[in-house]
Amino acid sequence: MPILTVALAFLFQVDGGAGPVQAGSTQGITALIEMMSNIGPIAIGVLGLLLLASLYSWTIILGKWGTFRRATAQSRRFIKAFRKATRLHEISAFSSDCPASPLAQVFDDVYETYRRQTGGSGPPRNFTPLERSAQTAASEAITSLERRMTWLATIAATSPFVGLFGTVMGVIDAFHGLGTEGTATLHAVAPGIAEALITTAAGLFVAVPAVVAYNQFAARIRVFASAADDFARELLNSLEEIPVRSSATQGPEDFPREAERGVYK
Repeated sequence: MPILTVALAFLFQVDGGAGPVQAGSTQGITALIEMMSNIGPIAIGVLGLLLLASLYSWTIILGKWGTFRRATAQSRRFIKAFRKATRLHEISAFSSDCPASPLAQVFDDVYETYRRQTGGSGPPRNFTPLERSAQTAASEAITSLERRMTWLATIAATSPFVGLFGTVMGVIDAFHGLGTEGTATLHAVAPGIAEALITTAAGLFVAVPAVVAYNQFAARIRVFASAADDFARELLNSLEEIPVRSSATQGPEDFPREAERGVYK
């Protein structure tokens, strides 16, 4: 497991000048490789499990980062287009270019319900289905953004305990070495202590990025949820005002644009 070995080596570096850091890095990697060659099968299994968890965690982190970046950019574009448009079909044509935006998903579902009621023109006959469509679409969009977040939380919560299991087994191995040798020598306890240190560091190495990423992504999801709810109310308010406007000056699908507000201004 060279990736985890190199990564753990950085945890054992000693800060200093340019020359000492380079020497310390080389010595740390060499010492880590020597310790890895002396650890037992249980520690190897723990490190292998943590390596798989780390790879999957980073897969989720990078995937979510790209998803949220696209959702933010497309939501900004969509809300600007929505507030500039004067007809619903103009926004409907533009929403297909923003598939990652929760706002576009809310609009598509509400607009589809509106078309089933009115045939695509005129005031809506019943606002209850429109409200339900908006709520359902917002919930589905946020649920899609939350996909695999539970795995990230699980990895963040369990990785230190997996590393702690390796730590305990390493300490047990160290005591077993003391009992076998009969004397407290470095040769007797070194393999067990090496297992304990490596598995502890590996557990933290896997858990810390997952915790940070989960907290940041959870905050972003709350922003998306708030924005989707605000947009749903804005869209429903615009549809509700259709009956009070003069049809002589505006078409049947025209609707007023509210003042720019919200997180995507």
